[in-house]
Parts: sequence; structure tokens; C-alpha cells
Amino acid sequence: MQTSHNRSSRTFMDYESISQAMDGICALYEKKLKEINPTLRNISYDIGDLYNFVDGLADLSALVFDHSIQGYLPYDREWIKQRTLQRLKKLAR
Repeated sequence: MQTSHNRSSRTFMDYESISQAMDGICALYEKKLKEINPTLRNISYDIGDLYNFVDGLADLSALVFDHSIQGYLPYDREWIKQRTLQRLKKLAR
């Protein structure tokens, strides 16, 4: 993840699963919302808001380990948005 065009804003995160990584994306957005709105106790957002956050990042991608090739496959922000939506739908059930 890179939050701005400044390369020093580049950050790497490691998760044990895709689900945990998508939860991490949501947690990053929720943290930003709390920073912007420190006086609000309850903050809600919809998928469009989350997508705007993801699209507003200078760079976001995922490297996912594939056991069949014993290597990492790269995925872009559109894939991340789709997987985040799937994760949120699963959690809503």
C-alpha cells in the first residue's frame, strides 16, 4: 500500500489469509474515519465509501501465495475491492 505519491508512504502488511487482509483494509479505512471524525462514537459507511478510500490510495495491490506454483500471484485494487465486498457480505450473514 502506498498512501500518497511520496514513496516513503509505502507500507507492507502481511496476513495469514485473504479474509484477514480484507479485514485489514476495512480496519485501515475505519481508523482513517475515526481520525477525521474524532468526536463521533459510531461511524458507519457503505461499500462506495470504502471503494473511494481504496481508489484514493496512490497504490494498492496484493501478493497472494499460491501453493500450486509455490509462489506469489499479484492482484490489483479491483480484485481487492471485489474480495472486500465478498468478505463484508459473508460477515453480514
